[in-house]
Amino acid sequence: MRKLRIGMIGIGVGGAEILPAMDTMESIELVAGADVVQTTLDRFKGRYPEAKTYLSAQDLCDDPNVEAVWISSPNRFHAPHAIMAANAGKHVVVEKPMATSLGEAASMVEAAERNRVHLLAGHTRAFIRPIRGMRKIIASGKYGELRALNIWSFSDWMLRPRTPDELDVNQGGGIPYRQGPHQIDTVRLLGGGMLRSVRAQTGQWMKERSIPGYYAAFMEFESGLPATIVHNGYGYFSGAELVPWGEDKQVYTAGQRAAIRAALRAGTRDETGEKQQIRIGGSREKEYFTGVSQAAWVPEDMGFAIASLDRADLRQSKYGIYIHGDEGKRDVEIDRGNETGVVQRRAELEELYDAVVHGKPLWHDGRWGMATLEVCLAMMQSARERREIMLAHQTPMHPDYDADLPTPGA
Repeated sequence: MRKLRIGMIGIGVGGAEILPAMDTMESIELVAGADVVQTTLDRFKGRYPEAKTYLSAQDLCDDPNVEAVWISSPNRFHAPHAIMAANAGKHVVVEKPMATSLGEAASMVEAAERNRVHLLAGHTRAFIRPIRGMRKIIASGKYGELRALNIWSFSDWMLRPRTPDELDVNQGGGIPYRQGPHQIDTVRLLGGGMLRSVRAQTGQWMKERSIPGYYAAFMEFESGLPATIVHNGYGYFSGAELVPWGEDKQVYTAGQRAAIRAALRAGTRDETGEKQQIRIGGSREKEYFTGVSQAAWVPEDMGFAIASLDRADLRQSKYGIYIHGDEGKRDVEIDRGNETGVVQRRAELEELYDAVVHGKPLWHDGRWGMATLEVCLAMMQSARERREIMLAHQTPMHPDYDADLPTPGA
């Protein structure tokens, strides 16, 4: 099998999250890693002894053995690192948010196109099979036209350990930047991509966290299709409680969430230590990223997605999709293949591999990512200015996307 040789810039939490997916793919070879934390580099080398390690992103990009670069460095570095990699002739996957401004995103797209390399905007829940299955059902026309989209999330995101840059909205911190892409990408995928406008509010009501922990947005597509998205990351209520097989836990239980709030208020929480525990080789890495192998779906960071059509409502089920139609309620299982637990992240790597090795289209390219970022920024602008924001950089999803996947329940 032709292997795609990948180097990783930023082997922190984002890097640790994708590593299990890389480890399951014979088509991917992790050949290098770069990070500014020596302990993290040492742990990476211990796990991947054949890979080279670098303290400099530029040195990794200069490595002739690296074909593609996975960028999971802090958000403020996404643009410079992506441009650096593209200028070195490397294909690029960049985690969300793609960048912290539209100008940066445009420069990333220009660099990729000028150097004739692929730029993939990755790490959103739009890649997972249930969402792609919902899109297939919508596109089939079996239940009529798509009429509305709604996604709601209640998570403990604001209580997870944070570095100083993650608590600075100017560096891409906060729920709109960090979690908005999950819901926005999903809405755009299901609705065809072409949003027209956004009206939103954000909320920042936890004094121990200097970033927005909430947003609510109403979006309208060019077709007139309405969509709403909501994310409350303050962790008092967990969305997982809303499904019969769920529990009062996302990352933390209710008791753990209470203890974390108390420690934050008292100034006694060791966030630096906690953060290192969930990076590669940390004591809680497996619990966070590799402990689940065949888990049922629960409303995690993206939350509930409900698509309303003329003659049916679609939403996620335990192992697939509920179709609430004229014949009643059906539970259609999704063939997730190897996409179990965190290994669902394979989809991004598979899309990159197919584009680089087999010449297939790159669906979630830089322009798609730029359009999603535009909505994130528009939500924050709308909240500041208390008005509807018109969008100008939207791009459609090609109708052939996922053409090779079966339509669930067909």
